[in-house]
Amino acid sequence: MSYTTQMDAARQGIITPQMEAVAKKEYRTPEEIRAWVAEGKVAICANKKHTCLDPNGVGSMLRTKINVNLGVSRDCKDYDIEMKKVMEAVHMGAEAIMDLSSHGNTQPFRQKLTAECPAMIGTVPVYDSVIHYQRDLAELSAKDFIDVIRLHAEDGVDFVTLHCGITRKTIEQIRKHKRKMNIVSRGGSLVFAWMSMTGNENPFYEYFDEILEICREHDVTISLGDACRPGCLADGSDVCQIEELVRLGELTKRAWARDVQVMVEGPGHMPMDQIAANMKLQQTICMGAPFYVLGPIVTDIAPGYDHITSAIGGAIAAASGAAFLCYVTPAEHLALPNVEDVKQGIMASKIAAHAADIAKGIPHARDIDDRMADARRALDWEGQWACAMDPETAKAIRADRSPEHDDTCSMCGKFCAVRSMNKALAGEYIDIL
Repeated sequence: MSYTTQMDAARQGIITPQMEAVAKKEYRTPEEIRAWVAEGKVAICANKKHTCLDPNGVGSMLRTKINVNLGVSRDCKDYDIEMKKVMEAVHMGAEAIMDLSSHGNTQPFRQKLTAECPAMIGTVPVYDSVIHYQRDLAELSAKDFIDVIRLHAEDGVDFVTLHCGITRKTIEQIRKHKRKMNIVSRGGSLVFAWMSMTGNENPFYEYFDEILEICREHDVTISLGDACRPGCLADGSDVCQIEELVRLGELTKRAWARDVQVMVEGPGHMPMDQIAANMKLQQTICMGAPFYVLGPIVTDIAPGYDHITSAIGGAIAAASGAAFLCYVTPAEHLALPNVEDVKQGIMASKIAAHAADIAKGIPHARDIDDRMADARRALDWEGQWACAMDPETAKAIRADRSPEHDDTCSMCGKFCAVRSMNKALAGEYIDIL
């Protein structure tokens, strides 16, 4: 039997090799994965040309996945450095890489990613349109934008973020409702600017059916971008955000009708007490399509620490139904992240994702925590390193402040509660001094 996309296969009752691989990772049966892909509740982003891909499923009933944004800019142009970040991200377990390059010859780097990187690869084609054609935004046609989507699909990209949900109506909404931060989505602002300058409808909305044909041909997942995501707490859950979400729900139905997989992108900056409700609203309006969130960032006043504000929001979001966390680094709002920023962002997102998976009862999510508890009770340091998310950092901290006695740490010494309890329960003398 032949099929065009993972969703098409699933609806025909075909279990693909990618579904088999995902099932094994998730402690699920291949039939469970197939059924969820058929419904659209799980997306397996797997372009037919990305042959080195290590497949992963994105869905709220699976392990929460992590995306890492990378790419060069006019101020930071070194693709070799970006490739180092890619390898660090893959080494640390990121399931997806988004190339957000906005300068130079972007295609060789994109092709290198799909030729060598086992993680899912995503892009935002509207960024590349100006670069690819070397023409200003207003000089581009709707056809130019669509052709860049086709180019990215042919290069092997697994998912594309497209800001399809804003229309001419959105221009009036933004002017009328006086948001504090207007539009903070880079892609969304470009589409808004193009519509404002040309007077035309959003090409990603107007020619959505043509885009679906491209994505169906190559099995590219559409990540429906939230152009109107809130960029500050004051704009959280406002009419612009929710109205766009309703349109994204409509577009999700249209994509599924063509067997094209969909993820839906979400906030943004948002007060903690609104996050869970936003996740449930998305699940209802978008019929359980995987939700992909940036943060949410839960306070606006921590530049330099937004990997932490994001991890707080991300944990709540994932525990409430989000499937995919886009990492945020300490450089968010400030600069292009360096290699250390990337590491910090990944670790913060991984902690948030893992904590949420435990809360959701994802199969075997807590197993490694239980092994860590056993190693700590036995004061088994090698066992603890084996369980640690970042063993190198943990080892370095202990080595930097090594204790006098190996069965303690320099915090408590012989006052160590674990040491005292082990000796007490074994009937041994407990020496403190």
